[in-house]
Amino acid sequence: MFSVTAKDLSSKARAGILQTPHGEIGTPAYIIVGTSAEVRTVTPEDLLSAGTQIVIANAYHLAVREEHEKIRQKGGLHIAMGWNNPLMTDSGGFQVFSLGAGRVYGASKIGFFPTEHNPLMMPEKSMALVGEEGIAFSDRERGSHMVLTPEKSIRIQEALGADIIYALDECTSPFHDYEYTKASLDRTHRWAIQCLEVKSRKDQQLWGIIQGGYFRDLREKSAYFLTRHEFEGIGIGGAMGTSKQHMREIIDWIYPSFPKNKPRHLLGIGNPVDILNAVEQGIDLFDCVIPTREARHGSLWTTCGRINIRNSRFKDDNSKIDEECRCATCQTITRKQLRTMFCDGDLSAGRLATIHNISFFNDLMRKIRKAIQDSKYSEFKAGFILRFREANS
Repeated sequence: MFSVTAKDLSSKARAGILQTPHGEIGTPAYIIVGTSAEVRTVTPEDLLSAGTQIVIANAYHLAVREEHEKIRQKGGLHIAMGWNNPLMTDSGGFQVFSLGAGRVYGASKIGFFPTEHNPLMMPEKSMALVGEEGIAFSDRERGSHMVLTPEKSIRIQEALGADIIYALDECTSPFHDYEYTKASLDRTHRWAIQCLEVKSRKDQQLWGIIQGGYFRDLREKSAYFLTRHEFEGIGIGGAMGTSKQHMREIIDWIYPSFPKNKPRHLLGIGNPVDILNAVEQGIDLFDCVIPTREARHGSLWTTCGRINIRNSRFKDDNSKIDEECRCATCQTITRKQLRTMFCDGDLSAGRLATIHNISFFNDLMRKIRKAIQDSKYSEFKAGFILRFREANS
């Protein structure tokens, strides 16, 4: 199902082909986020024209509104989305973080650890409570409540019918100390085995997620455990330390356990420089809301850095968004025109910006694959980062 087609001679970077029932994915690849079974503001045709290979939907957000049953009755997520290409779904485990510590503290996966002045959790503000059997989600404002167990997570994802699904895990935060993270990891491993045992669809790949926070022995333990079970791919999730350097260290710690014939997915990471560093360390897949969420607010990624198109300096700029970009937006509209549309509240501005950002990230991955195939990855990476950082300085 996954084969390596090229390796860079000066790094761990590799290019490959991931086979799914709905088509091949050339790796390294960017997975575009379609949280509620759609990528906001754009159509499936827009996604294809922007070079998208695969989309990920959010199992929790679909299940909490019982949308997964409606989708199952329609024939699955591919039909419901009008997307006859590879799809992935998460397990719902990330919402332990986003609706727990992430909500309480406004924290990201890369942050700081608790001190005596920063208590671990404020339960009254958290919407996620983890227990041995699963996760209880409660939204008092909307009046919704759902308990997600390993079996239920798999059944939801089987109803959705994505090509690639994930085992239920607990996505830990930078606020969790060693003892909590260790207990959480053991529980996540028990859940992973339960997911393997209850999975019934043969046309779906089940992937496991390495957890362990920024604790080397726990990360190594998780990598060793998961890669010795019958998961068809490996994700890397949870808290990634207090700095980008810590994230790189975590990948280095677990690299020796990676099977050579299975794909590796760095979950929730999507900044271009982070991608380039992780590809160099042997990572194959990435996903993040950066391209789509930031586009809707006028933040555009270009080969010369990131720009805020709402900025007044673009009011008389008749150049393309990105002179090197061949997306539909860059071929039809100028910076001045797009800025005017955003300032006027034109709803189509978000669509045009989203098309561009998705194109930028997909094109970056295409260039990465080409550089690996030519064994010039280190040269490509150095040139991109130098230009990118100079443009943003």
